Amino acid sequence: MRGSRHDDDAPYPSRSSRRGRRTRVAVAAAGAVLVATGGLYAAGLVATGDDISSGTRVDGVDIGGMSREEARRKLTDAPPASWTEPMTVRVGDNTGTVEPAAAGLTVDAAKTADRAADPSRDPVTVIGRLFSSEDRDIEPVVAFDENKARAQMARTAEMFDRRTVEGAVSFKEGNAVAVQPRDGLKLDVDGAVGVLRAAYPGIGPRPVVLPATVSRPKVGAAEVARFMKEFGTPAMSGPVTLTTDGERLGIAPATLSDHLKVAADDKGRLTASLDAQGLRKDPEVARPLDAIATGPVEGELGVRDGRVVVETDGRPGHEVSAKALGDAVRPLLPKTGAAARTGPLATELIQPELTRESVAKLGITERMSTFTVHFPAAPYRTVNIGRAVELINGSLVRPGEVWSFNRTVGERTKANGFVDGTMILDGQYHSAPGGGVSAVATTVFNAVFFAGVKPVEYGAHSFYIERYPAGREATVAWGTLDLKFRNDSGNAIYIEASSTDSSVTVTFYGTKKYDSVEAVEGPRTNLTEPGERKGTGPKCEPQTPLEGFDITVDRVFRDGGEEVGRETFRTHYTPRDRVTCD
Repeated sequence: MRGSRHDDDAPYPSRSSRRGRRTRVAVAAAGAVLVATGGLYAAGLVATGDDISSGTRVDGVDIGGMSREEARRKLTDAPPASWTEPMTVRVGDNTGTVEPAAAGLTVDAAKTADRAADPSRDPVTVIGRLFSSEDRDIEPVVAFDENKARAQMARTAEMFDRRTVEGAVSFKEGNAVAVQPRDGLKLDVDGAVGVLRAAYPGIGPRPVVLPATVSRPKVGAAEVARFMKEFGTPAMSGPVTLTTDGERLGIAPATLSDHLKVAADDKGRLTASLDAQGLRKDPEVARPLDAIATGPVEGELGVRDGRVVVETDGRPGHEVSAKALGDAVRPLLPKTGAAARTGPLATELIQPELTRESVAKLGITERMSTFTVHFPAAPYRTVNIGRAVELINGSLVRPGEVWSFNRTVGERTKANGFVDGTMILDGQYHSAPGGGVSAVATTVFNAVFFAGVKPVEYGAHSFYIERYPAGREATVAWGTLDLKFRNDSGNAIYIEASSTDSSVTVTFYGTKKYDSVEAVEGPRTNLTEPGERKGTGPKCEPQTPLEGFDITVDRVFRDGGEEVGRETFRTHYTPRDRVTCD
């Protein structure tokens, strides 16, 4: 049976009517939410301000609720101290300060204000900021000039960089002086620029540690202390005393210190060295040592009846070599106490080079050549020529050796026994010390010429002087022109020199290379007439005119009457002008 509906029952609503009711409720609710949200959004806009939300700070500066322009002005006019105050930096164990602006570090206030502004004005963000109680901390926008930063770090490097100091010891004025080592320090400029940039703006007094390279010395403090203890201090503790043949020689610390050097090896170990050669030559050592150990006495040669003989025989002596001196001193230096610093000094028996027996082996058997130059007598010539002859006479030139006029005679000074005389300078006679010595040079040159040995250096006068053989004469000048010859005869040559008031003679003794040596003079060519000029000054010397010319002279060698060799000497003479002196 089908059911029936009672008239008194309330009717059930349909599905469509129920859906409509729910929709009306939802719309009413949504409208209420929108009204509430709109109110909150409006309230949030009021609370957050124009651009920057309330509670916004930049390095402790409150810029909340400000416009961007207001925030920029505040950050510009009253910036945090960390933006402008000097930054403390540390390089190694040293500290200093760097001005941020000088290092190209500043804060861009406008861009920082832009960063602080709310990134979005949508309702969710604005309403969220309304119910948020947290402050906003904004990182400032840094403006960075790398070139300025690099330049500032370069200046900082100049302040703090230091070279490595090696430990060392030196000896001065009788004392051992220690130099303590020190680490080297070099700022890494490239790395420092980056570190400084990352640290800005700084917070608080904590220093910014800049990267640097530390270089350690090879010789450290411990090695300096060891060397001073084992050698440096004992070496200067007192004199060393050397004994030889019953004599005693004391060498003071002040003298020793002048000849001691200290160096480090590859492993950084200090060692001392003694300059034995320098110590041997030191007057404080050489004078007393030479008095204790007298050297050999050489035999003296002379000429008798045209032959070279031994006038006085040589005798042996004792010498102390630099090596022997060094060997005696070195073991005493690390010791202390007078007894421990005393030791023996070895001497060496030295035979003279010239004795009656040795002269016989020199091969000096005959006169090789002799030559004489005559000159007008004058007091200055007598003195200067006589002094040069004194220094040349007795010269012994061994086979292969080079004899030098300047080395033998020395500089022509008053201290060396010479006086002012007439000489040629710049093509004109002048007064100068040593004038007239060219007569001796010309005489030696001709002795060389006719002995047949080899000239090494020589030069003629600038103009011809009538008393000398044309093309066979020589002059000398200290420091610019020398007269030298090499003894290529195969035996020793003994030089005898003598002079009078008007002549000088030089004779070579040895063993002849040739039976005879001749000079063949050619004609005078390229004749040039002299001029005339006036000289001034107190050293001017008048001179007579003489033409200039060229000439050749052949040196002819003969054995058994036959020519076995020939050499040509070419000489150019300038005109000798007439000179009158005011």
